[in-house]
Amino acid sequence: MTNAASHSLRTLGNSDLQLTPIGFGAWAIGGGNWEFAWGPQDDNESIAAIHRALDLGVNWIDTAAIYGLGHSEEVVGRALKTTTHKPLVFTKCSMRWHKDRSIYRSLKADSLAEELEGSLRRLGVETIDLYQIHWPDPEAEIEEGWEALARFREQGKIRWIGVSNFTVEQMERARKIAPITSLQPPYSMLRRAAEKELLPFAQANGIGVINYSPMVSGLLTGMMTAERIAAFPADDWRRRAAEFNEPRLGRNLRLVELLREIGNGHGVSPGVVAVAWTLHHPGITAAIVGGRSGQQVEGLAPALNFRLSEDEYGRINGFLASSPA
Repeated sequence: MTNAASHSLRTLGNSDLQLTPIGFGAWAIGGGNWEFAWGPQDDNESIAAIHRALDLGVNWIDTAAIYGLGHSEEVVGRALKTTTHKPLVFTKCSMRWHKDRSIYRSLKADSLAEELEGSLRRLGVETIDLYQIHWPDPEAEIEEGWEALARFREQGKIRWIGVSNFTVEQMERARKIAPITSLQPPYSMLRRAAEKELLPFAQANGIGVINYSPMVSGLLTGMMTAERIAAFPADDWRRRAAEFNEPRLGRNLRLVELLREIGNGHGVSPGVVAVAWTLHHPGITAAIVGGRSGQQVEGLAPALNFRLSEDEYGRINGFLASSPA
């Protein structure tokens, strides 16, 4: 697997970062008991999932300070200490929390400096390979925040700087201050807004794109049923998500059956087909794929190499066009 994967490394934007087509996403392993949790999670399973991904050839991890309120970064740090692999480590800033676990947002330079020190400490690394503004919020502070990131880069604490969830107009504002290495938007066959302006803008301006939620937070993995969703823990944010509820859920589960049919022809799961669909777009550099156990990671690892034919891509798009949400 490692050798096969090494043939398809992709350069991220204007950087020297060489990425495997999928990276390990560490949102869900933040664990429970916070506003955007996925329910409880066993840290040892999380570490096993990271180790399995690295063993199978994945060479980057994407996390954020806010995931589990620092917990995801701590778990990633523990996993890094117990592996010989040296993956690229990406994290994000701008969302912070109070002692009572309530969340607030800041792009003030001194706040970001504090955040960066916290992330470096939790991850146990000396440099962060890609440091991203998680949300352009507060919007009035975008310039101050981006200027701060450019300065941290000059200080050598971070290697490259990127943005997440920004609009074209917000990227234009940031670019006046310092180049943008990457954009991290949501992108999947159920969330295609990025195709309109974001991906063409990134392509035209040499900005790498790593998309998140290519499998729509587990919905397109082939493991979801209406029963399983009904049984989600109370603190799983997906209970409230439109795609996981009717009227959309029925259509989405029918879509999964088409992905299963295509995947069966190649011995891969619907989730791998969903990831490949996003990688088919020339504006996408690499996709973020979450995993909560070694077993989940193994099921998704074929996405390192599996690609859709034009015919298969067309079949999926035909279904989407004929069955709008």
